[in-house]
Amino acid sequence: MKHWLPVLVAVTAIALAGCEAKSGSDSGAAPAPSTEPIVVGSTLSLSGAFAATGAIHKIVGEQFVDRLNAKGGLLGRQVKWIVRDDESDQAKVSTLYEQLISQDKVDLIIGPYATPNILSAMAVAQRHGFTLPQHTSVLAPLMKYECQFPGWSIGPEPNKFVPNQLFDAVASLPAPPAKVAIVTNQNGSTDFVSYGSEPDKTGAVSIAKQRGLTVVAEIRYPPTTTDWAPIATQIRDAKPDLVVNNGLGVDPVNLLQAMAQLGYKPPLMFSLFPAPGPPLGLGAASDGMLSVTIFEPNKSTLDKLGGDASDVVTEFKTRAGNAKLPYTVFETQAAASWTAWEILAAAVKGSNGLDQKGLCDQLHKSGADTTFNGHLTFDPKVNNFWPPTQAIKQIQNKDWVTVWPSDRAAAQLKRPAA
Repeated sequence: MKHWLPVLVAVTAIALAGCEAKSGSDSGAAPAPSTEPIVVGSTLSLSGAFAATGAIHKIVGEQFVDRLNAKGGLLGRQVKWIVRDDESDQAKVSTLYEQLISQDKVDLIIGPYATPNILSAMAVAQRHGFTLPQHTSVLAPLMKYECQFPGWSIGPEPNKFVPNQLFDAVASLPAPPAKVAIVTNQNGSTDFVSYGSEPDKTGAVSIAKQRGLTVVAEIRYPPTTTDWAPIATQIRDAKPDLVVNNGLGVDPVNLLQAMAQLGYKPPLMFSLFPAPGPPLGLGAASDGMLSVTIFEPNKSTLDKLGGDASDVVTEFKTRAGNAKLPYTVFETQAAASWTAWEILAAAVKGSNGLDQKGLCDQLHKSGADTTFNGHLTFDPKVNNFWPPTQAIKQIQNKDWVTVWPSDRAAAQLKRPAA
């Protein structure tokens, strides 16, 4: 029996060690809190076709993280943001988000800019079970992953909401347009607003006809378009009263420049998702141009918001100026980006952790308080898209101002000078 003695001693020692460890944990001792930063990963279009807008989102992200860290970060830890350049190329987005999650081992992710890129990021997020706040995809029917959360909402049916809001606005003019040209970037969200999807294919084209407008030109172009002269010629020859450019980035700048080279300016023009600064650089050529907005920092709006809104707007202007952005005003793109970051922070704070399912469940349960869009609630039944806060803005006196609806307008909608 003596040969069992060493084994008995060893087992007893292990048992006692286990009891001591258990006793220590029961005494209330907690593991030391991590001093490592919480790492957020994302891509942005820092080069390529979407770079003019991607630059806005980069400045907003840096500003938000700096302010967050100045207030103690998240969970008592500083926050670090890793951002990769996706070069405005949807094909690169999936690979980069895979690397961020699988190789860089980021704790959190946030979406890129532009709907096709966001869809690619969402597929990766879903595959890994990550919660994905995202800035700008309004293509609600395709955003089916229950743990994606939009920072900009035009409701669950933007293909109906946007055209109807626009046509309501221009119908209020003393001489409303009767003939419309609809010029569409075949990017996911912009094409969807023009043509909808199965089964009813409702969008700007069909709604214009339903409302009695004559569609005199219907033009679709690829996102890689560089020769705008043929499109400009088609528009000029069609003689519309209103040009609807469901485009994004610098599309309206390219189109207006091409039309100007023909000695032509449309009586009225709308562009869906432009980079806000470049059109202003065209001067008279872009006067009167219309677009969508969720926020313009006029005084009355800032006074209503109170809180940190004015400080955020002022600091962004300084940062954008230092980055030599052509337009340094904190407006729709910046507000959508800020909101997405607030959604991410709210998920972490509310769930008191970094568990991805916990983050998603927290947002579905309690929503998020935001600076520029108030309290948001997220219902998976409508793909988490909240009731729209969108308005219509117009370039007047070399700046963007909200003109529709009337209860949010800072100026009256008008036709540009002939």
